[in-house]
Amino acid sequence: MLLLTVASIATPSLAQEAQDRDESVEATGRGDDFYCGQRKLGQWFYCTKPKQEETAKAQPLIPEKSAAERLAAITHQLDELKAKAILDPSEENVIAYVRFQREQLDRASTFSDTWQRALWQNPDIDYTLQRPVNTVAKRAWLDNRKADRDQVLTSLSQRYGLFYFYAQSCGACEVFAPILRSVADSHRMAVMAVSMDGGPSRDFPNYVVDSGQRARMGISGNETPALVLFDTATKRTIPVGYGILSADEIMDRIFMLTNTKVGSDY
Repeated sequence: MLLLTVASIATPSLAQEAQDRDESVEATGRGDDFYCGQRKLGQWFYCTKPKQEETAKAQPLIPEKSAAERLAAITHQLDELKAKAILDPSEENVIAYVRFQREQLDRASTFSDTWQRALWQNPDIDYTLQRPVNTVAKRAWLDNRKADRDQVLTSLSQRYGLFYFYAQSCGACEVFAPILRSVADSHRMAVMAVSMDGGPSRDFPNYVVDSGQRARMGISGNETPALVLFDTATKRTIPVGYGILSADEIMDRIFMLTNTKVGSDY
């Protein structure tokens, strides 16, 4: 009797626990309250949603091409289309090349237009403000440059002198000598004429014959005429040029070699 009593008491309790577990599972996994809860159609419907298959491992990202690589690819494609049109000049190949070329011309035109607009609106990157290219501004720049150059050359005589290497048998020297003479006189620059063959100079009667001066200055060769600037302060020789030079060329070169930094005039 005792066993039957215990069994009768435990059975409802166990049944209740089983029902609670079923309802708990159903509540956590059910997809629809009506079909899965009230109708109890779980065996016909996916009340518990099947687990999705794990997604495949993500493929490594391919790095995006740089601008330089993209531009190189365009150039390569253009060359390829051109070669194809030349080797197989069918209408289709020629049209493909011309169309692609036109696309790149349009791209270049857009770049050029944007470049020009940027220069107009950002004077700090406009080099033409330092070295004008239009006629009016260039003329004004050259006039100012010439005034500065003449002023500097006049004061150079206190520190610099010129060595003029010539030969009596040199036809170019006969043309160059009077040009150099006029520049030296107008700017009061001292010129030491050095004869390479011992012959005189009509424009520089106080010449000397070369006895190793040229070699000691580090001026190689025997080309004439040769013009060399000598810095008396540093004892440094600065070749100005060889062959026939105009008066403006002589003055411009001396000015640039003594008063401008490398790269600042271009």
